[in-house]
Amino acid sequence: MKKTQHDFTQGNILKQLVNFSGPLILASLLQTSYQFIDSLWVGNLLGDDALGSVAISSTIIFTLLAFAIGINNASLTILSQQKGRDDEEGLRRYLNGFVVVLTILALLMGTLGYIFAESLLTLLGTPSAMMHEAKLYLQINFLGIIFLFGYNFISTVLRALGDSKTPLRIVAVAVVLNIILDPLFISVFGFGISGAAFATIFSQGVSFLIGLVFILKRQLAPFTVPFLPSKEEVKLILHLGIPSGLQMTMISAGVAAIMSVVTSFAPTVVAGFSAAQRLDSLIMLPAHALGTAVNSMAGQNIGIGNMKRVSKIAKTALLYNFGIMFTIGLLVIPLAKYGVSLFIDETEAIEFGARYLQVIALCYPFLGINFVLNGIVRASGAMYQVLVLNIISFWVLRFPLAALFSDIFGEVGIAIGMGSSFIISSLFAYLYFRFGKWREKVLFD
Repeated sequence: MKKTQHDFTQGNILKQLVNFSGPLILASLLQTSYQFIDSLWVGNLLGDDALGSVAISSTIIFTLLAFAIGINNASLTILSQQKGRDDEEGLRRYLNGFVVVLTILALLMGTLGYIFAESLLTLLGTPSAMMHEAKLYLQINFLGIIFLFGYNFISTVLRALGDSKTPLRIVAVAVVLNIILDPLFISVFGFGISGAAFATIFSQGVSFLIGLVFILKRQLAPFTVPFLPSKEEVKLILHLGIPSGLQMTMISAGVAAIMSVVTSFAPTVVAGFSAAQRLDSLIMLPAHALGTAVNSMAGQNIGIGNMKRVSKIAKTALLYNFGIMFTIGLLVIPLAKYGVSLFIDETEAIEFGARYLQVIALCYPFLGINFVLNGIVRASGAMYQVLVLNIISFWVLRFPLAALFSDIFGEVGIAIGMGSSFIISSLFAYLYFRFGKWREKVLFD
């Protein structure tokens, strides 16, 4: 057992949960700051049109990557179960299978994305004044998409093996490099928006290579020279990866649908909601990290059939979630206005953004329940079931309730609908966790 890795099949669950999820939260925070810093340099050095071009291109990149990220997430389930089973050969074979599948997907997506970049931007209604820069930025990112895949994949592999500290270091390298290279490429070398794109893929590429060398040197994961995976391995990877990918796609589409409700109101509401969402993404980091942590922890135990410990992991994570998210919610209520004002300065927009956060503040623990319980269920390999739960959460509850309550109560109804959906969807998640057949799912004989 490498000292950076955890055996989650034994030991104190709460201590493991805290130690494992802590670096996950920090890594997510660094990842968020990565995008923020990128936008900061582009906006200040190149202006509003360039910033808009980056924003539009990034929307396409992350929407198209949603499916691939889902397949990447499926590796957390398969590899953590193999780790729990202590099956070194199975771990090596499935690790190779994911490398082959994701490499093919990256090359395919990169090629098609580069060719159809302008068409994709046109579909989004990109203003003609931004088209050239947006296309340039998008195409360069598609050329380097394999580094983004690799950068994320090796982090997921290590988390499956119980190591959340090394991925944190990998993300930190990318963030520091991006901070240095952005102004250097954009302004000093005079590459403009191309410089921002090159800085991104260079940072991710170097980080990926450093991470890979570190893993191979320390023998943290059994990577090998890629070879053709078996039919059974590819079948299982796709069986879990496709619904996992669709989950991410549904979430991305659901977020866009909710934004369509918001944009039906005044520009101040849109601005306030956008600022609140930036804070919202930070607020939810602990719950999101817990979902990833329990996926790995439960996966190792499901791999050896220790369902009693899986139940203990779920209970501990739920209590931990309530403690953290309820505390955060209490802090959000008095600090919401100050937080929103960091992003915007228009009084009406700040008022709406603060009111939105105050209404949903005490609903955050219920959204955390979704992350935790869905993470446990996902660890068993019940990906289609989690897909259905996500469809219910976004398309049966969150979007319709936000639209319904905004019609009844006006702009504040958006928050009421969102908060209500958090509570109701957590009930669906619990009911499936308690009575569903996910415990009967068997991935390996």
